[in-house]
Amino acid sequence: MRILLTNDDGIRAEGLLALERVFSETHEVWTVAPEREQSGASHKLTLSAPLRVFERGPRRFAVEGTPTDAMYLALYHLLPERPDLVFSGVNHGPNMGEDVLYSGTVAAAMEGALAGIPSVALSLAAFRDFRFDAAAEAARRIAARLERGGPERGEWADGKLLNVNVPQDAVAKRLEFRLTRLGKRRYRQSVEEFRNPRGKRFYWIGGNPDGSEPMENGDIDAVERGFVSVTPLTLDMTAYDILEKKSRLESELNGEDAF
Repeated sequence: MRILLTNDDGIRAEGLLALERVFSETHEVWTVAPEREQSGASHKLTLSAPLRVFERGPRRFAVEGTPTDAMYLALYHLLPERPDLVFSGVNHGPNMGEDVLYSGTVAAAMEGALAGIPSVALSLAAFRDFRFDAAAEAARRIAARLERGGPERGEWADGKLLNVNVPQDAVAKRLEFRLTRLGKRRYRQSVEEFRNPRGKRFYWIGGNPDGSEPMENGDIDAVERGFVSVTPLTLDMTAYDILEKKSRLESELNGEDAF
């Protein structure tokens, strides 16, 4: 099986190297990842500047751009044939709840899903003392399951992907998986203002997690309980509950008193 690896932590990240080690034993592995860390890049695609690519070894390429840039170049230029599977990660930190809206890790997997390729975003839910053996084992098991296929395999063409989060203290030989939905995480909103030596203002934005809302079958709760969270995501953002009210809403919007 041909596996394409990428991430948003950069080509030298330990989480990415852990995936290379576990998959290179039995699969053809290609790695195309950003040259430098691109955390929080979301699904940014560089259209206003040229992109440089550096060969870092056999089937290893660093892209001077975003995770989405790396995936786009991999899928449509660098790889000689289409990959069978995409893994993005292992991210150095969790990607749960609203994190998926900002995550470069998840966005790279989304790019694979857009191409109809089974794609997985994999993260280690830790902020320090990173140990990737359990996450690598989780990746191996998921890849083996996807390789076997099954009645759901055709669903990948509809823009589906998996978002996987592994607890920091998970043990590779005792992994337990739970199928989950996205939870709700709270962050401390923060904007810090500074001045450079020339007196010009600059800012650091973004705060640290400040808890989460309890949610039955949520990804955050599952990870806190020691389970590997597997959340199926879809690229279709349509709010179908609103769409189901189409007739009434159209009548109201088209009515004389609509505005």
